[in-house]
Amino acid sequence: MALQGPEELGEPVEESEDLDDQDASSISPAEEITLPPGPGGDEETEEALLLPWDRFSAWLHCICVVGFDLELGQAVEVRQKYPPGTKTSICYLSFPDSNSGCLGDTQFCFRFRQGSNRKTSLGCFLETTDRDAPPCLKQGHYYGYVYFRQVRDKSLKRGYFQKSLVLISQLPYVTFFHSLLKIMAPEYFEKQEPCLEAACNDIDRWPTPHPGRILTLPIMGVVLKVRIPTSYDKPGTSQLVQSAQRLTPLIVVSSPPPPPPPPRCFYPVFFHLQMLWELVLLGEALVVMAPSPAESSDTVLALVSCIAPLRYCSDFRPYFTIHDSEFKEYTTRTQAPPSVILGVTNPFFAKTLQHWPHIIRIGDMKQAGEMAKQMKVKKLKNLKTLDSKPGVYTAYKPYLNKDEEIIKQLQKGVQQKRPSAAQNAILRRYFLELTQSFIIPLERYVASLMPLQKSISPWKSPPQLRPFIQQDFMKTLEKAGPQLTSRLKGDWIGLYRHFLKSPNFDGWFRNRRKEMTQKLEALHLEALCEEDLQKRIQKHTEVETVDLVLKLKDKLTQAEREKLPVHPGTLEKLRAHIEGVILTLPEDLQGILHKPTTL
Repeated sequence: MALQGPEELGEPVEESEDLDDQDASSISPAEEITLPPGPGGDEETEEALLLPWDRFSAWLHCICVVGFDLELGQAVEVRQKYPPGTKTSICYLSFPDSNSGCLGDTQFCFRFRQGSNRKTSLGCFLETTDRDAPPCLKQGHYYGYVYFRQVRDKSLKRGYFQKSLVLISQLPYVTFFHSLLKIMAPEYFEKQEPCLEAACNDIDRWPTPHPGRILTLPIMGVVLKVRIPTSYDKPGTSQLVQSAQRLTPLIVVSSPPPPPPPPRCFYPVFFHLQMLWELVLLGEALVVMAPSPAESSDTVLALVSCIAPLRYCSDFRPYFTIHDSEFKEYTTRTQAPPSVILGVTNPFFAKTLQHWPHIIRIGDMKQAGEMAKQMKVKKLKNLKTLDSKPGVYTAYKPYLNKDEEIIKQLQKGVQQKRPSAAQNAILRRYFLELTQSFIIPLERYVASLMPLQKSISPWKSPPQLRPFIQQDFMKTLEKAGPQLTSRLKGDWIGLYRHFLKSPNFDGWFRNRRKEMTQKLEALHLEALCEEDLQKRIQKHTEVETVDLVLKLKDKLTQAEREKLPVHPGTLEKLRAHIEGVILTLPEDLQGILHKPTTL
């Protein structure tokens, strides 16, 4: 997985002053403009109005190169302007902070909070073109994608060459950005800054990442093909697109991103997969202690993805260090830990986060037979320091009974050395079916809150959704609960009660309520378009007719701004209605009402 974000771009320069205050030298950042408003808008015209580096900013906020200085420690050597106040975080998050070695090339990702963004031409453009984007793109975080190289080098004082190429973005597409780094990083380590400048120029010619489109992205002599997902994509469906050029790599972007292949060190917790699914579903505070940043970020991203198609609505940090700005917030013992999944590698966290309720410790596994020793959930007091064994440390008691079938299937795969891609497919299908079984009763009940279509009158405000009443929902579970689609037994009622108090339910229900409210607005608009307005206004005064025109114009603006799910031709019909009503008025009023509305 991976994510990223925009703002200003400067050419890579050597660090000489405080980078937060230093401007780029050769490539000037784009100045701010505001795109002219207009409902709907011609996307090609809007693309043409984008300034230099706006297309780059649609994909990447910046590119950094982080090296190791014997006196300063981690330091940014080359950069483009990064988010204010994040220099230290990016430096430390771009290097492993454990004793895992990490010789050779390592890829991982991190995530950090995003500050307030200024309105740029790009921001206005994205507002009008990316309304179909999935919710995961609308979160206030940046993602850092890291390609770290550590090799022996006797010519250096430290004895090792250590450097990271880092892409900072708002986009949560790990597979895509890791693939991009595999092309860029080896070239950079060989040819240094000039190849980064060439890559930036390539990216600035890319089309903006419109949801639902297949995009051709040339980069350093290679062509990538991607499809950006939309909020309407069904989970589990293939996004695969056949490439016309056999040698053109195809990157399949999905939303939410599929879990990466589970690292071998994750195998000891296979016995607790179902419990981990419950902990993620309920938004519990969870720590993953891993031997390396790659295993940390892979495991956290796999956990976040395991409740798809539900979106994980709490915070998660694939790789977290003691230098992070939220360190004090997450390690204080004066209040309960927040709803977040942390991935850490520094042994110091074994002590600092010992008060957290759920801790997963993953580590190298010497042989598959050791899995049998990891079956029991361990008590938190047994989590000491470096000598702690892999496993799950928690006092949590799962609501559902353990699914022995999936455990046997995965264990057999380990013993037979089944490819990780096959193991991953089994896991993904299992979690998808489990989550769908859980969410179907909720979807069914929420659909019943929708007013009947016959209750929609064109001359009254759209009816309101009925409220979600927990007791009423619980009553539906007896006959239409998850037992209809899942073989699992256990306290489903208790699990639902807990879930209804979680951030994930709040996020899901807010999104569903918004969708259903927009559907009611669309049905109301369609009912209005079917009315004979010419006949209706014959009974109206001139003032009432003008008021009707203004209300219809507001309806049209709302429908275009929110992209209401109306039938094709509805908005054209509404425009014709508005024009017809205006023509019944005196010429002086017609001239006033024909003037475009200032948004």
